[in-house]
Parts: sequence; structure tokens; C-alpha cells
Amino acid sequence: MTASEEPPSFRLAYVPGVTPDKWVRIWNERLPDVPLSLTQVSAAEAGGVLLGGGADAGLVRLPVDRTVLSAIPLYTETTVVVVPKDHLVTAADEVTVEDLADELVLHPLDDVLGWERPPGRPAIERPATTADAVELVAAGVGVLVVPLSLARLHHRKDLTYRTVTDAPASGVALSWPEDAHTDLVEEFIGIVRGRTVNSTRGRRQPQAQPKAERTDTAGARRKPAAGKPAGGARRGSNSTKGGGRRGRPRRR
Repeated sequence: MTASEEPPSFRLAYVPGVTPDKWVRIWNERLPDVPLSLTQVSAAEAGGVLLGGGADAGLVRLPVDRTVLSAIPLYTETTVVVVPKDHLVTAADEVTVEDLADELVLHPLDDVLGWERPPGRPAIERPATTADAVELVAAGVGVLVVPLSLARLHHRKDLTYRTVTDAPASGVALSWPEDAHTDLVEEFIGIVRGRTVNSTRGRRQPQAQPKAERTDTAGARRKPAAGKPAGGARRGSNSTKGGGRRGRPRRR
């Protein structure tokens, strides 16, 4: 490495609700000489950060633009409704979208569920962020439907949540620019997919050498084993059983 070259590093972007801690720990164990830096970005900004070179890869929410980004889906989250602890919804273990028809359902501008039409009654104004919407739920203004990880991220002691069985779900994926599939990206793919440290999948392997033919030093055919004739005895052979020469006929 010359003085002008920078040491290798890996930059990972991730969206709110995603916890990359386990994968970062494994990376640091396997590649201690390659520092991994984390950058949190909003779900809406993630694609632009990757394409703009702000990160080598990202843990993002689906969908992504597959014409310019590669993506490996990792998991799909449960969707929940966040409500005050004394709300009627808490009487059940899970609810449906129809159960929220009479509720004022907050729809923040950073929503990640991609509703065609959000359930319930709409608020006069949309909260700027999910965090702002959680504060409104705590104030008794309405309820909020989000992926489970975001409900946990913005947890408050005076709030709880219940599963919404038929709401849209949010998928999380590992993504990177289509034209920037580097060796370090492949290393991180292996980590999130659970490959062991000795796994060779995805790495270039040396080409196997063809086996040499079994010949003698002169390249000639091998001699038959001892005790076996090279071609076998011919039919009608003049040889005797003992293999000796025939004697002269006796003179009369």
C-alpha cells in the first residue's frame, strides 16, 4: 500500500428500527483490520445515500429501485398499532384494520408501510415523523400503525401495542449499488446469511489441475503383470503342455 492509498474500511447505513449490532460484532471478530462505521439514515434517504457513495451497503426497507440497487431480503416485520395502555384495543391480543375504522389513525410523513388508503379517520395534519406521532398518541390524539421495531424504538411506559393481522408489512433488506459489489460487500453478505468463517461460497477458487495420465517415463503402455501372457496363447499353437521343444522322431 502506497502512502496515497487509504486503508480499507466498510461503511454501513441503516434505517431506524433495524439493529445491526450482532452483524457488526461478527464483522469485528472476522475482519479486525477493516473498521466498520455505522450511519443511520431515514428510510426515504437510504437509496440516495447508497447511490451517492455515502455508504458501501445499507440495511434498508423494501422496496428499493432494483434497476440500480441490488437487494437481499432479510425478514418481514410484524405490524402493530400503538395505543395508550387504557385503550379499548388492549382488550384483545390482536386486531384487524376494520377494528380501527372509528379511530383517528395518525399517518406520519415518514410512514414506511406504503398504505394505499390508511385505515380509520385521518388527522387534520400529518405528523412530520414517527416520533412526533408517538407523542400525539401519548397525548390521546389518536393511534399509530407501524412496524414492531419502530414501536419498540419509540417505546413509552404509558403506551402499548397490539398486532394488526391484515395491515401491510414492512420488509428489511441488505442493499448496495448494482455496480459496486465489492469483496467487502460480499463479506458482509456472508455474515448476514450466516456463513461460517471457513465458508468459501462467493469467493474465487483456484482452478483445479487435470489429473495426469498413468504412463511410464517413456509414455509407453504399461507392461502386463508378471505371470500373465501379453496376448494369451493362440489356438492351434505347437507348444507343449510343459512348454518344451518337441524331440526328433525315432528311426526305425
